[in-house]
Amino acid sequence: MTKNKRDWEQISSRKGKRYVERGGKHRKSESGRSPKRSGTEVSVQKLNSAEQFSTGGEMPENAIVGRNPVMEALRNDREIEKILVSGSAEGSIVKIVAMARDKGIPVYQSDRSVLDRISVGGANQGVIAFASAYRYSSLEEIYAKAEAAGEPPLVVILDNLEDPHNLGAIMRTAECAGAHGVIIPKRRACGLTETVARASAGAIEYMPCVRVANISRVIDRLKDDGFWIAACDMDGQPYYRQDLRGKLAVVIGSEGAGISQLVKKKCDFTVSMPMKGQITSLNASNAAAVLLYEVRKQRDDR
Repeated sequence: MTKNKRDWEQISSRKGKRYVERGGKHRKSESGRSPKRSGTEVSVQKLNSAEQFSTGGEMPENAIVGRNPVMEALRNDREIEKILVSGSAEGSIVKIVAMARDKGIPVYQSDRSVLDRISVGGANQGVIAFASAYRYSSLEEIYAKAEAAGEPPLVVILDNLEDPHNLGAIMRTAECAGAHGVIIPKRRACGLTETVARASAGAIEYMPCVRVANISRVIDRLKDDGFWIAACDMDGQPYYRQDLRGKLAVVIGSEGAGISQLVKKKCDFTVSMPMKGQITSLNASNAAAVLLYEVRKQRDDR
């Protein structure tokens, strides 16, 4: 192994210690845990099976392939969903990882065969970035949209929702019900892809979507701005008995795990939907639809 080349698999196996990529340098943790991260620091994560790709024989339209194209996209502040790198870090890939860290873009380590499949056999130089299909918004844009409508802001927060069809369906319902924006996390969640756009039936063009590094922090920001935070989860007050007027953010959890405990602790109250059948939960987009139209009803009945 040469001085200017690092193989994460080999390094991680030494003495049971794990290393985290930080700006082209590696740090070790004696406990075997990843060191604490601050700000927008990005670790190189192993790509899990749920994130493998099937291209159908064609390169994805949003794929940026090769070291120089990816680096230039980062330099020009292109909206990037995530970056895949092959199993070794050398030369300009180290710089790409460092630039991604500074911008809060997730970087995943993957087998070279996966990158070759995505690039359909073309030269990828061990790195592929995926550009966002649509521009992300800011909280200020959500506030402006609510002000223009003459209503208290209504926001949907999606905690690690991974299914693009669910995200698109929720954006469609949010737009139809008069919500003013959607908030999603940067990591472990679906971004604005072409699949989301199709599932939204055009709502993606009108519904501001804010992507944040930390859901808990944005909840704190919303509380400071006068919002009530409602978790949609089990064991809460029936949604139709809860006052849902005023500035409101509705939190919807992921398809499998629901709302994380850390995020749920930040919420002011929990609302639930009566489950009278044999199935004990609703699809995330269905639950969002029921709750958003209850908010709409209460606002229209005032």
